[in-house]
Amino acid sequence: MPVVVLVGRPNVGKSTLFNRLTNTRDALVYDLPGLTRDRQYGQGRFEGKSYIVVDTGGLSPAENDALAMLAEEQAQIALEEADRVFFLVDAESGCLPDDEAIARRLRKLGKPVTVLVNKAEGKPVLRTAAEFHVLGLGDPRPVSAEHGDGITALLREQLAGFPESHESYQDDGIIRVAVVGRPNAGKSTLVNRLLGEDRVLTADVAGTTRDAIRVRFERDGHRYELIDTAGIRRRSRVSEVVEKFSIVKALQAIEDAHVVILVTDAHDEISTQDAKLMGLVAQRGRALVLAINKWDHLADDKRAWIKSEIDFRLPFLDFVPPHFISALHGSGLRELMEDVVLAYESTTMDIPTPELTRALEAAVDRHSPPAVLGRRIKLRYAHQTGTNPIRILVHGNQTEKLPLSYHRYLINEFRAAFQLKGVPILLEFKTGENPFKGKRNVLTNRQLKKRRRTLERFR
Repeated sequence: MPVVVLVGRPNVGKSTLFNRLTNTRDALVYDLPGLTRDRQYGQGRFEGKSYIVVDTGGLSPAENDALAMLAEEQAQIALEEADRVFFLVDAESGCLPDDEAIARRLRKLGKPVTVLVNKAEGKPVLRTAAEFHVLGLGDPRPVSAEHGDGITALLREQLAGFPESHESYQDDGIIRVAVVGRPNAGKSTLVNRLLGEDRVLTADVAGTTRDAIRVRFERDGHRYELIDTAGIRRRSRVSEVVEKFSIVKALQAIEDAHVVILVTDAHDEISTQDAKLMGLVAQRGRALVLAINKWDHLADDKRAWIKSEIDFRLPFLDFVPPHFISALHGSGLRELMEDVVLAYESTTMDIPTPELTRALEAAVDRHSPPAVLGRRIKLRYAHQTGTNPIRILVHGNQTEKLPLSYHRYLINEFRAAFQLKGVPILLEFKTGENPFKGKRNVLTNRQLKKRRRTLERFR
């Protein structure tokens, strides 16, 4: 598939065009220069032809902005992969010196470059494009990324030389893994280490990652889609609009994932925010793996204290395997990914109803439900109603009177019986209706006579 790379100054509409070309809302869009920093890949399809679109950060950043310089390096890597380059300029601000500097770089690239004059809706075509001829990259094309003006003709022209494609990204068997945690915990460093390249920006600054960056790769025979997310802080500390959008994208990544790797910093304690975030993941039914990062060079007493903190602060996540890793040096990552695979297999497991029912009967034999007002609660059978998350429905009578402690007991029994690792189980109950409820028992003549004799005897 052809690779189309979007480049230009900050805030000219590259992310808006990315969303238009991929028919998604994957790229974060806001009226703030320099919002995009990492390379964002997506797939589009037009008239039977598939293509890959790459969104990049703005070129020509200020020299004193270290993060913007790193984003420019990411854009340069994308340009080396490009088959087509879409150079976006702004029709409202006109041709600026930064546009001319970018054009000089693109002319040296030796690849097909198309100048797109964005935000041209409602403007005269010839007059809008006239001043951008000075860039020396052919005839500029007025378009509107927000409204879609000129996009159809652009794609038809740019994809004319490529054959029709009947293949696209296949989601079958791909393990979607979201990497979440507080800011500056080492999420992007972990992603880069797993990929073996500097795919996403890393810096010793909280909030380096803003968007949810999806990267596909293969490791040990398994295909993954890693989703690097922005750090999630407490709501009281979030004030910027961009950070709120970033947190929303991170929460969406949790919903899309099969497995969530929650990264914490070994130099900090397990905070209330970490516990709430893990509780949120468990509540959404996603498989969870805990990664304690920056474990290298820690003293033995510090390590012992962290392990005791995990047991003390996270007793409700006793089914989650903790891993003590160093994302920078790569220690512990093999075991981490092995548990990710086990968690994926657990959360997508299809358990036959007879086996579930046998496990339920064995659990009841070991520990019967408590009686309610002298009446015994009967649990008859169980069956699975969903995967990712695993949902199990148990049928019986008076199930609404089962205490929560017995709910937890059954969940632990099911988890042990089927070796479900790192997976929360959503347990539901259904009480069967009494077939004789509301029906009166009609007595026979013989029964009526016996009833009369009994009443006369007591009189």
